[in-house]
Amino acid sequence: MPAAGINTEAIRALRDETIDWRFKGMPPNASGKTAGEFLAERPMLWAAGFTGPLLTLDDAAMEHNLRTMAAWCDEHGLRIAPHGKTTMAPRLFERQLEHGAWGITAANIGQLRVYRAFGVQRILLANELVDPQGLAWLSAELDADPDFSFCCYADSLRGVEQMASALAAHGGTRPVDVLVEFGVSGGRTGARTVSQARAVAAAVAAEHRLRLVGVSGYEGEVAHDIEESSLSAIDDYLGEFRSLVLEFAEAGYFDGLDEVIVSAGGSAYFDQVAEALTQPWPEGLPVVPVLRSGGYLLHDDGFYRVRSPFGRRHRLAGAESPFRPAMRIWAQVVSQPEADLALLTMGRRDVSFDQGLPEPQVIRGADGEIRELADGSCHVSGLADQHAFLRFTGAEVRVGDWIGFGLSHPCTVFDKWTLIPVVDGDRVTDLVRTYF
Repeated sequence: MPAAGINTEAIRALRDETIDWRFKGMPPNASGKTAGEFLAERPMLWAAGFTGPLLTLDDAAMEHNLRTMAAWCDEHGLRIAPHGKTTMAPRLFERQLEHGAWGITAANIGQLRVYRAFGVQRILLANELVDPQGLAWLSAELDADPDFSFCCYADSLRGVEQMASALAAHGGTRPVDVLVEFGVSGGRTGARTVSQARAVAAAVAAEHRLRLVGVSGYEGEVAHDIEESSLSAIDDYLGEFRSLVLEFAEAGYFDGLDEVIVSAGGSAYFDQVAEALTQPWPEGLPVVPVLRSGGYLLHDDGFYRVRSPFGRRHRLAGAESPFRPAMRIWAQVVSQPEADLALLTMGRRDVSFDQGLPEPQVIRGADGEIRELADGSCHVSGLADQHAFLRFTGAEVRVGDWIGFGLSHPCTVFDKWTLIPVVDGDRVTDLVRTYF
């Protein structure tokens, strides 16, 4: 098993991929070069011939966020299995694992197969898995690699039956580890009541092809804002969640386990999850509390800036958030058909818009200098497929200028990009390959 829990040779091999027309934003004069050859030239962002729009990642901000989250988890006695769906970038998984991540979280069988192609050794599938073909593939992976650690969810008796049937048909030798998922009414997956969760736990415990190893949930389905009533509702949910773990332990479901996985925690309320999951557990119960936060690596200039525990708590205290936004997209002004309207080469195909529109932050004019945009001087009023509508009053914007935008919600930015330059100032230090 590689020290970082991932196949580092497979990660290094990404530098052998040839740059060509498949990767938007890449310099045309880099076509035919491998990623490694291009990076060996120590390219500069504005001199290398990149075309717009162009998403960039700030290396220093990512490193800061990795260290900040790792230190916070260590301080609070937590493990983290960051949700890989945010980036689907094995190179970034590697960096998360190097900073102490316990494993990587996946959402579906397609993501799971990408992870295994790069040798990720511990995977938490934060979903139910009842597809026979997917279970057959998983069973073969488990048998082929005794160091591969995997767990997924169950939330219904029917689901447990289908898992057991598919595994029996395949004939694998290793049981599949299962967490009972506890949900909320109107939310996504998860048993809706304590009694339903009890029944699922009993069914898993009775099936020798499965092994009950813990409980999981997602507090983000309880609330979607940071009002006091919402935060209180999340605490109530986590209290029920914790009681369920204790009940299963008392029933003997976890007897003989070296680890009892207790997992929750998105990127908006992980402070409350930490408080609930790190309170003292009964002596002898080997609880491993695992967060699944994924947004911390990139942070953002919108959704998580407002909702992240670090963001809101430090904002209330008048201090700077410990996380730093690591995403910026550059788009060029191509039209100025009205006095207060500019059209830029950036649209719904390039940026997120589900949790807020891009935020104009800096402008690079004809002289090549980058200047801060004054607050309120311009804003994005809408996006078309390939254009952004920039309304401006106090800013001087001209055709040919480049605007740098902050973005909201990294999960719906990365899926639009397959090769993303990482920058240290203006120097390109890495190219991040994604697999959506």
